[in-house]
Amino acid sequence: MKTKWTLSIFIGMLIFSMANPATAADDSLELQDESIYDVLVDRFFNKQIQNDYEVNGADPAAFSGGDFDGLTGEINHVKEMGFTVLSIGAVFSSATYDGKQVLDYNELERHFGTEEELKALIDKTHESDMKLMVDIPTQQVSANHVWATENPEWFTENEDGTLALDLENPEAQAALTEFAAGFISNYEVDGLRLQQTNSISPAFIEQFSKEIKDVRDVYLLSDQAMDPLPGLDAVVLPGVEETLREAYKNFDQDSAPLTDIMEKSEGSLIQVDSLADSRFTADVVEEKGFPPTRWNLLFTQLLTMPGIPVVQYGSEIAMNGKSVPESHQILDLGVQQELVDHIANLNSLRNSSEALRTGELEILKEEDGWIVYKRSNDEETWIMAINNTSATQSISLPADVVGVDKELRGLFANDIVRQGSNGDYLITLDREVAETFHVIEERGFNKAYIAALIALYVVFLLFLRIVWKKGKQRKADEAAKVSQ
Repeated sequence: MKTKWTLSIFIGMLIFSMANPATAADDSLELQDESIYDVLVDRFFNKQIQNDYEVNGADPAAFSGGDFDGLTGEINHVKEMGFTVLSIGAVFSSATYDGKQVLDYNELERHFGTEEELKALIDKTHESDMKLMVDIPTQQVSANHVWATENPEWFTENEDGTLALDLENPEAQAALTEFAAGFISNYEVDGLRLQQTNSISPAFIEQFSKEIKDVRDVYLLSDQAMDPLPGLDAVVLPGVEETLREAYKNFDQDSAPLTDIMEKSEGSLIQVDSLADSRFTADVVEEKGFPPTRWNLLFTQLLTMPGIPVVQYGSEIAMNGKSVPESHQILDLGVQQELVDHIANLNSLRNSSEALRTGELEILKEEDGWIVYKRSNDEETWIMAINNTSATQSISLPADVVGVDKELRGLFANDIVRQGSNGDYLITLDREVAETFHVIEERGFNKAYIAALIALYVVFLLFLRIVWKKGKQRKADEAAKVSQ
């Protein structure tokens, strides 16, 4: 089955490259062009046993042993899926495996590894043509944070016993800014994500952004669904996770809210499986659905709609879990599923197509799970059709939507849709199937290719004739020698 997917995408990309030269993802990409893979260092891969201090794999709330070296050694898993940014969470000395309850910003978490190992990970990420991003928690740090001893006035206490850094306090602001500027200068990371941004002073965020970007031009993102704020390059689109989960947890769902989300998502972070709570797979299981099918359709939506996709580790293997830490399982890199290939294929298209990343959106059809939309710019056009219903669906697209004398080339099922006698293009999809169509000029028969095949055939026949004649002559010569 993997061969089938690989062949499909190869054919699709070949068609695409003939129609339009591909633009490969590189360091010149802007945030709107990126796709982000979000991991927890502790739950990715354990390579160094030297840093396994009191690790307990049987306790889901304890450190499990994942480290920087593990990420470095298995980074191809992320690269091969086509992501352009690796987000590794918080890496500072912490009381918890997820890095959120920070003890000391100026020390790396010893379970994760050393300064040299983090720099090696960053170098490997850059060598793999990806960027690297780190989280900065500030609102639920450990009660034993080193700053709290000497400067208790910098903090307020949360109900759960953790501390929140008061980022309206000028001294606390200066301390955090100085730390962040030093960190990005030392490690040359490409982005920072502020945790619980909606609890931080907007004025501080704007000033913080200006000062750290004077040191290094990094992305500054929010982890929260909120309205955009000055200084933040992107925030999570409010309602996007809930809308996508509701639309795809089962078939024949109300998909009307999807159109509203899609029309608002440009420039925003879009995600469906955040690490803060339950996994989308848990929703599917509750509906007694088949997770790979649900995820297949959802990823087609997520990676072709406007916005900056953020995919959490484990989504590619349909990781389950209703709450933290159950939803933070160790990633099983040995699992080989079609879903991983599907993500790679979609990201390959997205990375190669400016229209799929930043093109205009036009909703062509939406009705209870049957959704068809167009992404286009001046150079290219794509039609996405997602049939998340319990029956076969069809749509007839007029020439003023597709164009005259065009072909719609399906890149996964290899379908070809041509203009009918009535001038329309008829797309038909089986239940619970998604297809991505590239709109190109109608090709008909490739005369040059056919001529080349004929020429090759003629040359081959001539070659056989020459070999036959030489063989016949050799036998005659041998017979003459024997008669003498």
